[in-house]
Amino acid sequence: MFAMAAFVTTGFAQKKLVLYYSETGSTKTVAEELQKQLGADIESIEAVKPYSGNFQETMQRGQKEMQSGEWPALKALTKKITDYDVIFLGYPIWFGTYANPIATLVKENDFAGKKIVPFCTFGSGGLEPSSDALVKALPKAKVEKGYGVRTARVASAAKELDRFLKENGYKKGSVKPLPEYSAQKAVGDKERKIFDDACSSYQFPLGTPETFGMRTTDDSIDYEFKVKSQGFGGGAPSTSTIYVTMGKEEGAKPEFTRVVR
Repeated sequence: MFAMAAFVTTGFAQKKLVLYYSETGSTKTVAEELQKQLGADIESIEAVKPYSGNFQETMQRGQKEMQSGEWPALKALTKKITDYDVIFLGYPIWFGTYANPIATLVKENDFAGKKIVPFCTFGSGGLEPSSDALVKALPKAKVEKGYGVRTARVASAAKELDRFLKENGYKKGSVKPLPEYSAQKAVGDKERKIFDDACSSYQFPLGTPETFGMRTTDDSIDYEFKVKSQGFGGGAPSTSTIYVTMGKEEGAKPEFTRVVR
């Protein structure tokens, strides 16, 4: 029998703010779901000079800002960060970390004494490196475990957030702990097809799966693939971990959920 996850009662009395930057609307969708489930206040971060929403134009502008260190100016917030105990800080992943407007935000605010809960949307991954970057950028704050979801899977966010919030004591309730993944073993034809079905439509090559572990939950069968890929520009090969999930309902297809590099 599984033990039921406990929650921290004192956390429910803390005042919470969902503070986010969203360019295309995906992060906004997650932020609004968070606000709904938490009953928290919410505010969007806006650049004085908005980004275009066009992928190539945004990346070109973003690269120039990163190279020059001239981060985008932001409009003043209407909410006071000092009024809140917990800040759920949301952003899309750009260049493997938080979007440039967040760089301005953390430069201009130290979030001293605040608990920061990152959440992000991404094409393939980026929660872990962006959380690490927040830890370095905000030494006076406490950066907690975060939540991330692929933009292609934003429709799954509501259910995943319910579990995340309960597991981490931000929402009343309890959930059955997820089982650990099995030990890694060699990928066979069946597993290779599952990987290909889940990942082949992604716009960039993800590499070749070599081993996998798996777990079975009440709702899904999940896979943890160890994948070898060629380094950028002909560099040394590297290994990443790619996660795939497949629902148990009839006709369910495997979905690529994230990569950890």
